Amino acid sequence: MAVQHIKELWQRWQKDFWRVFRFGITGTLCSLIHYGIYCLCLLFTNTTLAYTAGYGVGLVCNYGLTTYFTFRGRPSKCNAAGFAGSHIVNYLLEIGLLHLFLWTGVSKWLSPVLVMVIAVPINFLLLRLVFIRKA
Repeated sequence: MAVQHIKELWQRWQKDFWRVFRFGITGTLCSLIHYGIYCLCLLFTNTTLAYTAGYGVGLVCNYGLTTYFTFRGRPSKCNAAGFAGSHIVNYLLEIGLLHLFLWTGVSKWLSPVLVMVIAVPINFLLLRLVFIRKA
């Protein structure tokens, strides 16, 4: 019985490890897209609009990659609604952190990077609640 329990824990750990690994790939790719759009838009608009534009483009990429690659699922009304809800919370967190960093004197080029370092792990936990349901 104990051996079976250890085997189940090991299998669950492996599954969770690879899910976190795939999320890291997804998060990195979408963050790079987000940051690239932010930098491009920053050349002709303010930080809030630039960040929002980058977030919007990153969001679309993120939904597809998170659904198919990270959690190996299929799109549904339920996970799309949960994804949108978690990203509303995430966007508010990120825009608040962005302005906090800007207010403290961090450059407008570095602030989004610091925001993503804080927000990406929080977003993973929120999305895990959306895509992983306990029976």
